[in-house]
Amino acid sequence: MENFVEKWLFAYWQIGKRYFLLATLAYLLFYVIFKSPMLARKIQQKFPQNGDYYRDIFYSIISIGIFAASSVWTLYIIRPYTNLYSDFNEYSKGYYAFTYVWMFFLHDAYFYWAHRLMHHPKLFRLVHLTHHKSNNPTPWTAYAFHPLEAVVESAIVPIFAFTIPIHPSAIIFYMLFQIAYNVYGHLGFEIYPANFHKHWFGKWVNTSVAHNMHHKYSVKNYGLWTTIWDRLFGTMHAQYDELYKKTTSAEPENHRNLKEIAV
Repeated sequence: MENFVEKWLFAYWQIGKRYFLLATLAYLLFYVIFKSPMLARKIQQKFPQNGDYYRDIFYSIISIGIFAASSVWTLYIIRPYTNLYSDFNEYSKGYYAFTYVWMFFLHDAYFYWAHRLMHHPKLFRLVHLTHHKSNNPTPWTAYAFHPLEAVVESAIVPIFAFTIPIHPSAIIFYMLFQIAYNVYGHLGFEIYPANFHKHWFGKWVNTSVAHNMHHKYSVKNYGLWTTIWDRLFGTMHAQYDELYKKTTSAEPENHRNLKEIAV
């Protein structure tokens, strides 16, 4: 037990410092330093209240503890029963690279279906409402989960470990990417270029605009990294293209007066 606590504290520190470093940096860049020049790229023109920031940070602190526990449990406690491997030479470099692709698409699928399930009326208030209190998300909304939702989110780590053989370092680096992209997804600003949503590649990429719409209206756009599942199952918001275009236009006023979307 003492060993678990020691490793949990270390994992908490590692996850926490990366999360708060990236989220705080994003906040400083977009909400303070470059606030005026980036205003045209603000998805919702209003800014969150101080209470929204405090709530997001509070729940993020709790979620990080749960993520740390899941990581320690998977990488140390149950490791002998998983498909995790330690020797880099056991598999090729090409296979190691492939495991990132595997985790990317597996996580994308898992999140979409778990997310849709949490929007079921019987689960939404119990599990997912805390995250949706941030209907105008901030960089710290990325990990602002109810503890039960944090458990659901953290389950992806043992799921990885029980699928194909994966080196622990791949999971660690993948989760760093996960933190960074989730901060972007909740940034409140769109940083991809204009017309990216119409590009053959960009059409399938989940953007900050797409996820911001999900927070604002609590429907549609359930995806994580891609829009594949939303487009395949008809849950892409009908006015996503319009809002993306308006948000990435040169004129701040172009999207400020966007009509409220009926849901």
